Amino acid sequence: MAFYRSHVLVCGGTPCLLGGCRGVKDALVAEIERQGLTDEIKVVETGCLGPCDRGPVLVVYPEGITYVRVKVEDVPAIVAEHLLKGRVVERLVYRDEAGERLVSYAQSTYYGPQKRVVLRNCGVIDPESIEEYIARDGYAALAKALTAMTPAAVVEEIKASGLRGRGGAAFPTGLKWSFTAKAQADQKYIVCNADEGEPGTFKDRLILEGDPHSVLEGMIIAGYAVGATRGFIYIRGEYRQSIARMAKAIARAREMGLLGRNILGTGFSFEVEIREGAGAYICGDETALIESIEGNRGEPRVKPPFPGVHGLWGRPTVVNNVETLANVAPIIDHGAAWFRSMGTENSPGTKVFTMTGDINNEGLIEVEMGIPLRQIIYEIGGGIPGGRGFKMAQTGGTSGGCLPTSFLDLPMDYDTLAQHGAALGSGALLVMDDTHCIVDIIKCFQKFFAHESCGRCTPCREGTVRLYEMIGEISEGRGTREHLRVLEELGRVMTVAPLCGLGQTAAVPLLSCLKHFREEIETHVLEGRCPTGVCKMGKAPVVA
Repeated sequence: MAFYRSHVLVCGGTPCLLGGCRGVKDALVAEIERQGLTDEIKVVETGCLGPCDRGPVLVVYPEGITYVRVKVEDVPAIVAEHLLKGRVVERLVYRDEAGERLVSYAQSTYYGPQKRVVLRNCGVIDPESIEEYIARDGYAALAKALTAMTPAAVVEEIKASGLRGRGGAAFPTGLKWSFTAKAQADQKYIVCNADEGEPGTFKDRLILEGDPHSVLEGMIIAGYAVGATRGFIYIRGEYRQSIARMAKAIARAREMGLLGRNILGTGFSFEVEIREGAGAYICGDETALIESIEGNRGEPRVKPPFPGVHGLWGRPTVVNNVETLANVAPIIDHGAAWFRSMGTENSPGTKVFTMTGDINNEGLIEVEMGIPLRQIIYEIGGGIPGGRGFKMAQTGGTSGGCLPTSFLDLPMDYDTLAQHGAALGSGALLVMDDTHCIVDIIKCFQKFFAHESCGRCTPCREGTVRLYEMIGEISEGRGTREHLRVLEELGRVMTVAPLCGLGQTAAVPLLSCLKHFREEIETHVLEGRCPTGVCKMGKAPVVA
């Protein structure tokens, strides 16, 4: 076994890939070889480190010095100065919002408040190395479950933890498992929903890229708990790196006897296959996803029956989100009480968010449930660029509610947000400053839903289009009071009438904006002007 005095971890998450991290990595390897340091320094491409807008990012251990926005031409200086002479290259080092140099990225206000459970290995290990995952206690939970716990005990542990689905619905995971565990069938399935189509959401992608074995281990444990012997990972087809890394993880786990027949000599067998999605937002719905795996057009099914008892090919099926499954091994490892020590009573544990929009520190974070929105935006996120004012934050992706300034101290947990017409949903957190127009924002959201509706049920097929048309008319100066009345009435109907979650949440951002930003919307209708100047008002208002 080789021993190195330094490791250089290069962020290989998709945002850094797009920024050129592979070129930086290749240049590092070449320059280290040129300087004769190959036996002393190891370069590792790791998962997402978090600060996606500062990539390419790399960390030099054991010091923990973080370099940001590294270019290929910066590599010779890093090798010659830092790796050879021990001198930090100050111009590239990670600094806080005040410009103060940070000895380690772990000391920053970006990382300090975070609690990494799901992301425990992202940015720490080589995600393509099963040995490094095992060195970080990987598959210990699987061994514990298979050798020291009954399937029923595993279900009860997940129940006791209070883990709720991290894909949007927030349904209790242990309860979902119990339905399938009790069902009688000759075949049961575990399905991992990695069809991440929500705009602004990329947490599942980065979890799969940064720690695929954690998701795979969670699936195997779930299979043991409910009596399933086959699993499918349904990954969005555009996520090429996620697919490649998961395929490699499956192959390596099978080689080491952690997947396949007679796992760890216990008699339990479990197989996993990857299925690639074709980019349909509707396949985020678990029944539409099941239809797609079966080879059909991705459209939602009428429920009941629910997938837990009548799912894939008519068999009992557990469908869990990527983040949900990544929580399973730590819970089995450390116990339900440990998991409940984080977060709130009804929303225990942590939540992974992707922060985008008008915020200084865009990227991937994981925090305890119940953290105030203000702390996420102004401490972890570093506030609004250019000192501009905060206008709103949309939580849970495009289908989530829009929260104004008065909600900045709202705890970020399932129940509190639900009480205010919002949701944690997919974990997307979109921040907008005061230069944006609410009507224009709503128009953008409604255009998305009108495009993505599968058309199976009338309320969604017709409703999404009509909402988009009416808000468009308002943005052009042709809105009336009747538009406002119909928007509100149709929006309320759509929260209950459509067949699946797409249609039921399509009007949520509209309704929350009508509630919290009504004055701005009415200005478009009653005065025929856009307060921010974003909308191009076509004519004088008709206020009948």
